Amino acid sequence: MDLRFGDGKPTDEERAAVDALLGPPESSWAGADRGGTDTADLRWARGGREARDRRDQLLPALHALNDRVGWISEGALDYVCRRLTVPPAEAYGVATFYAMFSVRPRPATVLHVCTDLACTAAGADELSAAVAARLGPENGVRIERSPCLGLCERAPAALVIRAGASARPAFEDEAVQAESGGPGAAASGDGNGKGRRGRPILHATAVCAPATPDTAVHAATTPESAPTEPAAHTAAPQTGNPALTPTTPTTPLILLRRIGTTDPTSLDDYRAHGGYTALRRAFALGPAGVIREVTDAGLVGRGGAAFPTGRKWQATAAQPDHPHYLVCNADESEPGTFKDRVLMEGDPYSLVEAMTIAAYATGAHQGHLYLRGEYPRALARITHAVRQARTRGLLGDDVLGQGYAFDIEIRRGAGAYICGEETALFNSIEGHRGEPRSKPPFPVEKGLFGKPTVENNVETLVNVLPILTMGAEAYAAIGTPDSTGPKLFCVSGTVARPGVYELPFGATLGELLALAGVRGNLRAVLLGGAAGGFVRPDELDIPLTFEGTREAGTTLGSGVVMAFDDTVPLPRLLLRIAEFFRDESCGQCVPCRVGTVRQEEALHRIVDRTGTDAAPYIALLREVGRAMRDASICGLGQTAWNAVESAIDRLGAYR
Repeated sequence: MDLRFGDGKPTDEERAAVDALLGPPESSWAGADRGGTDTADLRWARGGREARDRRDQLLPALHALNDRVGWISEGALDYVCRRLTVPPAEAYGVATFYAMFSVRPRPATVLHVCTDLACTAAGADELSAAVAARLGPENGVRIERSPCLGLCERAPAALVIRAGASARPAFEDEAVQAESGGPGAAASGDGNGKGRRGRPILHATAVCAPATPDTAVHAATTPESAPTEPAAHTAAPQTGNPALTPTTPTTPLILLRRIGTTDPTSLDDYRAHGGYTALRRAFALGPAGVIREVTDAGLVGRGGAAFPTGRKWQATAAQPDHPHYLVCNADESEPGTFKDRVLMEGDPYSLVEAMTIAAYATGAHQGHLYLRGEYPRALARITHAVRQARTRGLLGDDVLGQGYAFDIEIRRGAGAYICGEETALFNSIEGHRGEPRSKPPFPVEKGLFGKPTVENNVETLVNVLPILTMGAEAYAAIGTPDSTGPKLFCVSGTVARPGVYELPFGATLGELLALAGVRGNLRAVLLGGAAGGFVRPDELDIPLTFEGTREAGTTLGSGVVMAFDDTVPLPRLLLRIAEFFRDESCGQCVPCRVGTVRQEEALHRIVDRTGTDAAPYIALLREVGRAMRDASICGLGQTAWNAVESAIDRLGAYR
């Protein structure tokens, strides 16, 4: 692609897909037909400044094309660039950044087969080969090996996406799906908080997990009639099963208590189970009072960094520059992580309420929920919840009649692990490549659209509700003095009952695995996902707290716990981790761009070697790992060596 426009022309279908999102072009300068009778277009340019202000609509526009046609042609990309006044080279850089998009022709139906850690251990390679033997481009299906789909509790997993018009996506929530919108459907904003109604989803989706060759082929050929996906509460084994809840009567399930007991599509049912009690108390306390409660409760971020939430909110609220923004990071892409998906599918109104409270406390009137593109059911549920809340006066210009205005815009990611980093996420929303920014300035000073921004993940925000309903003191009494409150853990791998578990901080790794039921002879446990570290079977007394895992020389991360028995080939598992980081590196900085490739190359060479044959390559791995850890811009490169290092040092992977 060039900085100049090419000769390609969009098809009528491509033009309709973009116009459905952005509205019809107002002049030939913005993409309208130049053969019209309006001679004003020949005398002056119109609409350029307004189009540039809508640069943040680039990602939704690419989604609109991909959903309707299945790929993004040069003519379609040129048309989007004209509509938004974006240089074609920049738009091409964005379109090729995301794994879910294609700038080359492909069939309308794409079957994504997860080949990440939990699915690899469950036979994903064999599944992919078996499906490829039965399907292919001649059947109108493209098979793609995918990084983690966030369905680790039902490995191996597959996701079908079919472009074009569809009777209905393959979900049981037909009433919800009839209302669900496309990218930004909740309130597609222009960066200034001005909303526009979106258009219906046109593409069909089908989740197939656990997948077999037969079910995957059926889902790929007829996604509209694919089997109904299990309800969200099946991913939370504790709900409705007191035997799996090892808590005292004073500390029952808190974050998962509505999963499986409340209709996730019903706002009335949510309110009947305590919904919006926390928001009413927030209005009674005032913004400063809410921040004080969150600070006194000791809440820290649940995404892995463990930064004090109250301090982040206070720093944002104190900024004199306006407007302030709130961003909910729902782009959980760490292999083994799926807790945010379970919350959004099973209790979506809790997230809407929590975002409203966070925005009120920090002085924000516009919220952005960045949701990973591989979560079709979560998109449907959260879109429905936002619309219902707006209809009932719980979002909009006068929330609960308190004179406070707040609304939420939903943005879909498109398959980029790096967009889980907060500044990369901001760039993605703004219509740029999802590359991290250098700090300082920090997001609380200059974040989304260059304005003060508070960013939290789903689990962190949902924790605010019990803080306000229980009180800071009661919340802080749960867990340990340095790690307060409940924590969600995503347990997968070779266990009998994989899923999301809620335990107070301080429970041990052994207690958690006892609930999930380890199968076979335990070989290793991976804590924190691909960016975490391995521990041995004799280290199960590690307390699951931030400080406890640090003292043990590992990390809690976002709460990933993956168990592997002795049938799982550890060297090939490490190679898959290296492949993941190589694929997901944004390439912005040399240590990560080159280091992840060199790490994978070295692991390829020693995948079947041991002892002295592996020693030179292990020395090389250590050198490369130190360089990535010390010099990479963001956490991806800084942690890409962690799991491999722990496997070598703690497990003796190549002895």
